[in-house]
Amino acid sequence: MTVPTSAPTLASGLLGKLRSRADVLRQLGQLPRPLVFTNGVFDVLHRGHVVYLEKARAMGASLLVALNTDASARRLGKGPERPLNNEMDRATVIAALASVSLVTWFDEDTPLDLISAIKPDVLVKGGDYDMSKLAETSVVEAYGGRALAIPFVDGYSTTALVDRIRLAP
Repeated sequence: MTVPTSAPTLASGLLGKLRSRADVLRQLGQLPRPLVFTNGVFDVLHRGHVVYLEKARAMGASLLVALNTDASARRLGKGPERPLNNEMDRATVIAALASVSLVTWFDEDTPLDLISAIKPDVLVKGGDYDMSKLAETSVVEAYGGRALAIPFVDGYSTTALVDRIRLAP
């Protein structure tokens, strides 16, 4: 993955929101607090994603979205053809949303190491997660942060959308 690093200021324009992990760590002090963190594949952006990200941003002053790299996403078991959009394309689409402050990537199976380094004030996950069972929740709560689940918008799923497209005549 090639991450643009020549953006003159933090989050100036669309490409200015795309940051390597190292850049995010260097620029944490510039992000208004409370900082909200969420992560995911966000393969085919749909209404459910957008509503989720708006709700996440409403919980703080900044929203950092960490995307699974293509390799990390493939390990999630969603199918050999997923993600449909590559990591830079997915990041660019997410960065275009006004609710998103910065976008970065993680190549591990979970963003636990990234969360430990960033120490967001609020960790947000989708409603399909049991927050009490996530290692990320323990890490965030250990330093005084909050970990919350946001309910899904019913009827919106990338997997269901991909299945519908496959069945279309």
